[in-house]
Amino acid sequence: MRHYFFSALLVAGSFMGTVHAQSDRWQQKVQYKIDVDMDVQTNKLKGIEKIVYTNNSPDTLHQLFIHLYWNAFQPGSMMDVRSQELGKTILGVDKKGKDVQDWDDRVKDRISKLKPDEIGYQKVAFVKVNGVEQPLKTHETILEVNLKKDILPHSSVPVDIAFEAQVPVQIRRSGRDNAEGVRYSMSQWYPKIAEYDYQGWNANPYIAREFYGVWGSYDVNVTIDKNYLVVGTGTIQNPDEVGFGYGKGDGKSIDGKKLWKFSADNVHDFMWAADTAYKLLKRQPTNGPLLYIVYKQKDDTSDRKWEVMADTVAYAYPFIAKTFGAYPYKNYSFIQGGDGGMEYPMATLIKSASIGTALHEWMHSWYQGVMGSNESLYPFMDEGGATYSELRISGWLHNKPMWYENAYKGYYKLAKSGWEEPMTTHSDHYNTNYGYSQAAYSKGAVWYEQLSYIIGNSNMDKFLLQYDKEWRFKHPNPNDFIRVAEKVSGLQLKWYNQYWIGTTKTIDYGIGNIGQQNDSAVVTLKRIGQMPMPIDVLVTYKDGSKEWHYVPSGLMFGNKPSEDEIKRYVHEEWPWTNPQYFLTLTKPVSQIREIEIDPSKRMADVDQSNNKLTVPM
Repeated sequence: MRHYFFSALLVAGSFMGTVHAQSDRWQQKVQYKIDVDMDVQTNKLKGIEKIVYTNNSPDTLHQLFIHLYWNAFQPGSMMDVRSQELGKTILGVDKKGKDVQDWDDRVKDRISKLKPDEIGYQKVAFVKVNGVEQPLKTHETILEVNLKKDILPHSSVPVDIAFEAQVPVQIRRSGRDNAEGVRYSMSQWYPKIAEYDYQGWNANPYIAREFYGVWGSYDVNVTIDKNYLVVGTGTIQNPDEVGFGYGKGDGKSIDGKKLWKFSADNVHDFMWAADTAYKLLKRQPTNGPLLYIVYKQKDDTSDRKWEVMADTVAYAYPFIAKTFGAYPYKNYSFIQGGDGGMEYPMATLIKSASIGTALHEWMHSWYQGVMGSNESLYPFMDEGGATYSELRISGWLHNKPMWYENAYKGYYKLAKSGWEEPMTTHSDHYNTNYGYSQAAYSKGAVWYEQLSYIIGNSNMDKFLLQYDKEWRFKHPNPNDFIRVAEKVSGLQLKWYNQYWIGTTKTIDYGIGNIGQQNDSAVVTLKRIGQMPMPIDVLVTYKDGSKEWHYVPSGLMFGNKPSEDEIKRYVHEEWPWTNPQYFLTLTKPVSQIREIEIDPSKRMADVDQSNNKLTVPM
């Protein structure tokens, strides 16, 4: 999702072909056929799900767990209580001397104030497996299904679910009548089977944060008042019947309603939105997917902003595909709705025509939509990846070489705040909203860009494409990520994850004394922080010539390649146990003008005041 801290080729083969191609990671599979009838007068819906659930695991399943997300939007819910408790934390004081509370400003105590006709709920009438009704137990946002008959390994079962729901007033991501006046933002709207993977069931109660789902296919039929334009995950199957710019004419209706048919394959969720004042734009990037831009039409100025956003994302697609891999679906939708920016397969909800938000959310299609890393456990893989790629694309658009600066600034602020926690913390269990946000977005983005400092920019470019190629539709974890980087670079890199993800230890290097030995200057480098790193040192001489001096870390067992045409000297590795290193240069002190550690600023050194030394004339 887009956070407030930061102002195609089709996949060949069937889903089962994708699963069979995985030699080391099985995946569950689910096929949904959902029929839903929406009553726009009562804001309630009724739905029937016909599901085929395939247990590709080696385990016998005794239970199913099903998400009922909208039950969170009731006074006294876990989300309500958690939001209010976090709001009691005081992060500091602002410039006016006022306490800064750790609120998520979008939620605060709003859930506690919802009236009966404003709350959200999802009530399941029955769950049938193989036609047999199963015993159910509701744990607020998780429905526990204790199976009368186990689901055996490598078998499939039909699951039927009947449900009704009330759309909550929009507070967080989903709901009705948001601040921009969008009638329905329909995310987390259906009973959704939780993911079961190599770590077991991921039955995470809905507290506020991230999502994780089962790969599968969706055929979704939405019946709604004829005046509503509907957009969402998947590809419209009956464009001429619905009209509204999808197909010819105005479409057709029966008894004042229209039936919208959507289909999507190899996705882990399904979202849709609807409004009577939506306007639909289309853009077709070069060798890319058809883009739908759907927004609530207001005036000419608003129209122009959405058109510029549409043109920009379409223009950026060839760079995106070249850098991160081709988008694998037929279409993608940018939809005005929700509460800021939230990613879903093949679509996003965004508040406004912000180009940065649009890029961030679209890039979630790679890290959340296509790879589907476990956001609850590893939000930095997804949010960090989307932030990294958003900033990199923006840097390309605006020719900004140090496009990553804002992410590093956010991390430095976090590291010095006293609120930092290890990134191994479950996303719902961070002690503060602030600590979670900066860890997932800022420190997560630095995790990506700092990897380029360690393995080199050329290897980073290879890594991004290889990572996409190897881990599409496979739910990668942080070790999978770093193993691809190891294979691409030939370096040992597990230490990087161990320090950066598993601890809050910081990087801090400095230049100490400079002396002379024979005809060469000897520079004392100091490791002040607790996290070891390889070191780039740029030496500029008085005659204007420059040299790189590269000191690899003893944990890497190798060197990154040169990154430019400046002469580079590779020195002996620096053992991580040693707080000092004596760097011998090629010329005497008298010829040196300046020595600087990492002028690219890609190494996240928390105190750079001692990273540059200028020798007096």
